[in-house]
Order: sequence, then structure tokens, then C-alpha cells
Amino acid sequence: MITHNITSIKKSLPPNIKLVAVSKLQPLESILEAYHTGHRHFGENRPQEFATKHQQLPKDIVWHFIGHLQTNKVKLVTGKAQLIHSVDSERLLLAIEKEALKQGIQQRCLLEIHIATEETKSGFSWEEIPALTTSPTFTNLKAVTICGLMGMASFVSDPQQIRTEFQKLKQYFDHLKQSTFAHNPHFCHLSMGMSGDWPIAVEEGSTLIRVGSQIFG
Repeated sequence: MITHNITSIKKSLPPNIKLVAVSKLQPLESILEAYHTGHRHFGENRPQEFATKHQQLPKDIVWHFIGHLQTNKVKLVTGKAQLIHSVDSERLLLAIEKEALKQGIQQRCLLEIHIATEETKSGFSWEEIPALTTSPTFTNLKAVTICGLMGMASFVSDPQQIRTEFQKLKQYFDHLKQSTFAHNPHFCHLSMGMSGDWPIAVEEGSTLIRVGSQIFG
């Protein structure tokens, strides 16, 4: 089932869009089944679980950390995840910077923007971004590279609402790419779309989709 699912999704994707197989709570054998199809990009959202899997699974897996990250768990993720999708506060950004400096590595991150109607979802409001990108924390970054934006649409059945929220995030991405990050070639990723809404996200400009249940059941 896993082999069929992952192969089917990848065949339907344009070549410029990366599938991140969300492997949270999945046993190692399920992840390995997906791995043996040739897939290499996997996403986790719990720091301890991620650190364990990182240690136990093949070293050529490209790990993405996609969940809420507390500052006291940063050392479990920094340097192990190729991309941290979920930077949702200036405090977290500073903690990742400090840990990456300590490790002597460059950590790639996305800024998470709140686009959903649910207040429970994390992320910066769009109105907070100008203050963030002109703050000393941001302008003095040496060990963190901001590579784009991430967002989650509302958990609703109305596809037009989901589309509108993804369109909004794409507009934010385009604006920043043309202004704040105009001279940053690494600012190229827009992480939006999950199992229930990734086809809409692809249509609206996503470059990274995060799919779990449609692959692993």
C-alpha cells in the first residue's frame, strides 16, 4: 500500500514540486518501505521521535522538521533536519541561530505564517513580518538561512476558502522574494499543502507538500 501510494502521488506531481512524506508515529518498517521506492524526503514533528529516527534510519534520508518546536528542544533538531519548516517566533529563530553557531553549521529554515482561521495554529501574522525582518535578531543572522515560507490552511471542507488562504500565502512569498529576500537565492521554498488539500496547494504555487495519511494510511 505504501509503495503504491507514494509512487502514485509522485507521478501526479510536477517535477518542480517536492513531496515530503510525513512519517510521524510511523514504525521504522513503514518508513523503510517508502525509502525503498527511492523516496528520500521525510518529515517529522516531534523532536525526540525525530532524533531517534534520525539515528536509526539510513543516513541519506533528507529530513524535514515540520512541527511546532520549543526552544528547549532546538538541539534535537538543529543540524539533523535539512530544513526546519516551522519557525514561528523570533525567540525560536534566535535559539536555532545560537545552536547552529555552537555546532558550526548552517541551518536552513522557513518562516511559518498563520493563514488559517483557527487560532490554535502557529505562525507569525503577516503584520509581524516587517518588525521581524528589521530586528537585530534577524539582520545579524550568521548560521541560519531563511529559505522561504510555510503555512497551513484552515481545516474546513470548503475548497474555495483553502484556495484563498494558499493564494494569500503565495502573495506574501512573492512580496518577500521581491523585497526583503531579493538578493537571497536560497529564498525559493513555499511549503503548503497536506493530505487533504495538497492538489489545491500545487495549483497555487507550492514547492513542498507535506503528505502523511495519504501515504501511510
